Amino acid sequence: MPLVVGRSAGLTDTGRKRRQNEDALVCDPPLFAIADGMGGAQAGEVASRLAAAAIEEGAAAIQGEEGVATVVRAANARIFERAVHDPAVAGMGTTATVAVVDERAGTVTIAHVGDSRAYLYRDGELEQLTTDHSLVGELVRSGRLTEDEAAVHPHRSVITRALGTDAEVEVDTLTLEAAVGDLVLLCSDGLSAMVRDDEIAQVLRSAEGVPRAAAEALVSAANAAGGEDNVTVVLFELVSEALPPPEATAVTSTTSPPEPDEVTVEDVRRHGAGKGSRWPALLLVLAIIAVTAFALWWSLVR
Repeated sequence: MPLVVGRSAGLTDTGRKRRQNEDALVCDPPLFAIADGMGGAQAGEVASRLAAAAIEEGAAAIQGEEGVATVVRAANARIFERAVHDPAVAGMGTTATVAVVDERAGTVTIAHVGDSRAYLYRDGELEQLTTDHSLVGELVRSGRLTEDEAAVHPHRSVITRALGTDAEVEVDTLTLEAAVGDLVLLCSDGLSAMVRDDEIAQVLRSAEGVPRAAAEALVSAANAAGGEDNVTVVLFELVSEALPPPEATAVTSTTSPPEPDEVTVEDVRRHGAGKGSRWPALLLVLAIIAVTAFALWWSLVR
């Protein structure tokens, strides 16, 4: 039976401990992606933003696993080139997890670098599709750490593979034979490090597989667990071609990506990376200070 992308949603949040949001996302059916940037100052958000822009630009040419891997390698080259020529962002990098749906073939092709993840939620069960390119991931696979030990390891955020840190990058790929009712989740480690897989599955069950409701609930769960990192989720469902048209895609950004050399902090924020929404609180504090100062001045001049 032919499959099409149904409802989809993308949501990113700064979390409770970070001032900057260095995550970026793409939620543009049939293309979906997560990028979790790293680096000092604004470098992480620049890296993730460059990755998202390169992935979006290469979408039309993607065919099969090699096609999506080529787009990810192009993103790597763009970030690396920028870092070489701009000392302010030297050493920056980002994860990238990309999913492309081929509706005619009924498949989802995934390309992956880093520790952002792709999951499949099918028939009430959650399966991790990607392998974490991280220090603790390697230790778990070698049997030197248990999953529970890895969850609290002090170096659990250290990744062993990223875009932009070297001229060449190895990209993992896989192709999933999709089924009607499948829900695919992409997420940064701001979710997976804070919320256990069984808890993620329970949130998806409670949201009845509705992408937007699930996205909001997952971000809330990560923040409730401590919100130690930026958290970003992208979800999309696969439905029968015979079903009615899906609801409008819910995304955090609809602006067109700028040229690679024109990326600014403001551009990064519009695509999901940048500062959190702390301005209302700041303005309230400033207003209180102003009122207090005026009252003091008025009492002195009377």
